[in-house]
Formats: sequence, C-alpha cells, structure tokens
Amino acid sequence: MEKIDKLDKKILSILTKNARIPFKDVAAECGVSRAAIHQRVQRLIEEGVITGSGFDVNPKSLGYSTCTYVGLNLERGSMYKDVVKQLKEIPEIVECHFTTGTYTMLLKCYARDNEHLMELLNDRLQGIPGVVSTETLISLEQSIKREIPVHVD
Repeated sequence: MEKIDKLDKKILSILTKNARIPFKDVAAECGVSRAAIHQRVQRLIEEGVITGSGFDVNPKSLGYSTCTYVGLNLERGSMYKDVVKQLKEIPEIVECHFTTGTYTMLLKCYARDNEHLMELLNDRLQGIPGVVSTETLISLEQSIKREIPVHVD
C-alpha cells in the first residue's frame, strides 16, 4: 500500500461525509482537476483503502426490527474458519468478528421479531458443529454510526 498523502486524506475526509458527492465538487474543494480526483479514488480503491461505497438500507424498512449482538463460543478457536463458512449462509448475520475476551466470535444479526430471533439462535446458530454456547444482547437503539475520522494535517 502506497503512502496516503495530504490530498488523499482530504479526499477521504470529503467522501466519508458524503459518498455521493460528484467528483467535480471534490475537485473544486481540493483545488485539483476532476481527473486527478478520479485517479486518486481509483488508486485508493485498488489499494484497499476505500472498501465500499454502497447505500445503507434501514433494516426496519425491510421488516427487521430487532438488532442483536451474539457472543458465540466455540469448542476450539481453530474451528473458526469452518464455522464462518456456515455463518455466511445465514443472511441475517451482517457482521462477524473473531475476538479476544469472553467470546470466540461476536456477530451482529437482524431478526424480524423475538420469534425469528429464537429460530436463528436455537435452530441455526446453536446447531452449527463446534458452537458450544451463545449469549445474546439486544440493541435498543443505535446512537452512533460513522466512519473513522480522517484527519487532514
């Protein structure tokens, strides 16, 4: 990965606030050409600095009113990759992290309601070979959601 310079940081700062801003507006704010912005953004994508630019869909608008975090404990940490393969088949899981601390893994899931959540936990997650226990935390409200800040020197 090449070094990220001051212009890259300024571009990232602008795009993290509004990913839909036209490149011509980014170029004007940065004082460079639109082509320069396009080339920089393309390089940042290729280098894995920018990892996405999609839309966030509100899960509630699709009927998923319950957001949960599920701590998962495995028989052995070495089973992680095999368990992840099976977790990828469950579309209600939107994030999966291999963690230190109390849980082997931490999942972020969405369910339509408590009945759907019970089905996810009892029938699907706890049925995966190697999963020995789960602990579920229900999110009552998401108060903060943002990208990591980009500081322009």
